[in-house]
Amino acid sequence: MTGKISALDLGQGELSEATKTYFAKCEEKLGLVPNVLRAYAFDDKKLRAFTDMYNDLMLGESGLTKLEREMIAVAVSSINHCYYCLTAHGAAVRQLSGDPPLGEMMVMNFRAADLSPRQVAMLEFTVKLTQEPAKIVEADRAALRQAGFTDRDIWDIASTAAFFNMSNRVAAAIDMRPNDEYHAMAR
Repeated sequence: MTGKISALDLGQGELSEATKTYFAKCEEKLGLVPNVLRAYAFDDKKLRAFTDMYNDLMLGESGLTKLEREMIAVAVSSINHCYYCLTAHGAAVRQLSGDPPLGEMMVMNFRAADLSPRQVAMLEFTVKLTQEPAKIVEADRAALRQAGFTDRDIWDIASTAAFFNMSNRVAAAIDMRPNDEYHAMAR
């Protein structure tokens, strides 16, 4: 891993055994420890809360595909100009879709991509929820239902968008930087 994790020094001391084990699993599965995890490693409780929520939203049971969840992460991060998440989740979109240009279009402007009506509806809702959450009305939920989403799916879309809005704000506040490895993935 090269490059800085963040501009803040949160006094990371010795990592707990649980965190060392988790980081070793990341190295084994991903070939790296994402800098977002290193940024949270100063406090096991905060790291566990972050990873539990992330794993539930992004890997748990859902009517949304893994790719759709990554697309939500990218759409939110594009609106928020989150360098960390655009880099990391743009790489995930490239990898999961097998379509490197799609990952780049998602980062720049998802409306330029060749997406299904279902994906467009999901991302339009995500953008509105990110930019103007107080303006979400029943018609917005109805549009998602018309695109084939269940009420549970709508919950998952909203929860994923909300998580990445939070994550983007933390990343901006501490100047979190992506792992250099993400830039070359799935190209």
